[in-house]
Amino acid sequence: MPDQTLLLSRRSLLRSAGWLGAGLAGSSLLPGRLMAQPAAEQLYPTVTNLVYEYVASGKLAGAVAAIGFGSEAPAQIARGTLAFDSDVPVDLDSLYRIYSMTKPVTGMAAMMLVDEGKIGLDQPISDFLPKFAKMQVQVTPDGSITDLKPAQTAITLRHLLTHTAGLGYTIIQKGPIKEAYEDAGLVPARVSRSAIPVLGTVKTVPSLAEFADKLAEMPLVYEPGTTFSYSVSLDLLGRLIEVVSGKSFDVFLAERLFGPCGMASTGWQVSPTQVSRLTTNYYLHDGKADPLDPAATSAYLDPPAFAFGGAGLVSSPRDYDRFLMMLAGGGMIGGTRLMSEAAVRLGTSNLLPAAVPTAGTWIEGAGFGAGGRVGLGADAGTYGWSGAAGTVGFVNTRIGLRAGLFVQYMPSSGLPINEEFPKSVLTDISAMKKAA
Repeated sequence: MPDQTLLLSRRSLLRSAGWLGAGLAGSSLLPGRLMAQPAAEQLYPTVTNLVYEYVASGKLAGAVAAIGFGSEAPAQIARGTLAFDSDVPVDLDSLYRIYSMTKPVTGMAAMMLVDEGKIGLDQPISDFLPKFAKMQVQVTPDGSITDLKPAQTAITLRHLLTHTAGLGYTIIQKGPIKEAYEDAGLVPARVSRSAIPVLGTVKTVPSLAEFADKLAEMPLVYEPGTTFSYSVSLDLLGRLIEVVSGKSFDVFLAERLFGPCGMASTGWQVSPTQVSRLTTNYYLHDGKADPLDPAATSAYLDPPAFAFGGAGLVSSPRDYDRFLMMLAGGGMIGGTRLMSEAAVRLGTSNLLPAAVPTAGTWIEGAGFGAGGRVGLGADAGTYGWSGAAGTVGFVNTRIGLRAGLFVQYMPSSGLPINEEFPKSVLTDISAMKKAA
């Protein structure tokens, strides 16, 4: 078995791929012209070949790509089945563990509250969560948890959104701070019901309120606003949203996002009536794919300890496409406005504190917005993130494009398909531009 960091690692979102910005500036592509093409597989041949090859070779049980422009329905490119031992084909309504693709959802929920004036982007979170008022910072990151110094900067909403709050993550940190998080139950994620030795027997705290309170007792790994370090900040943001909005985090998302967006298949638990749509998650090792979380006995059939804002959602390609459609539409979907255009622009812009370096990080050469990577320069207009089980989702607001890839395997570094997918989309879109 791999170590826990490898099993749960989130890969950098395609530093070399350039997402879908370069080469598309000033694009004359018209959504109506594109969607007039009858067959998705003819429209996106490179993506089609990518999906087909991975499934036909036996590397993946199934894969679904959902690509769309404007308010048009997504093009579906799908091959394979829910599991290697299943004969049920995957499609836009199959269910996938999207892990960290939950983060952009949580980030945009926070943008709604910023837009309503209920919290400021640079407002200290201690105004709402007083226990975070006087934080201590490790003198040596990942070193002693008793050799500490007072934090000089208050943690703000901006810091939570961009992983610059200085908080830790058990999939990232090492040594005493990692052990302290685990001992306190600060592990907001699920993988399997099965006993996995490298994951230990860590039990997550039973509520979002307790999660926040215990997290406030932990030393920070870095001074707030100085370092991009992937963390539990989006999970803590779930608690902040609860306090600011006066509603539980799951209810807020249901009322303000999932319901109006038409995301009826998205949530933290899969009901028994829907398990027939759930994919199996696999562990890749030594050229093999072993069931890690079989659908019939999935950990997602159980209620979560609480609504994880950083890695907790199960969704379908159709549902997540609707979330991306709303963003690409400037906060509108199906004639319903969920967010103001200004809030979407802010959330999909680079919110990193100016002094934070990105060299050597997962987002080198890019920015970071409300829970997702943001393209800069020629890549401006792109926003999105990936998941620990290989999924990828992003929008390009300049041309109204949205795209998602849905697969299920761990670690996400086990296959390069999540790096190849945006490149494949870019190849096909560029070909359309030339033909237009």
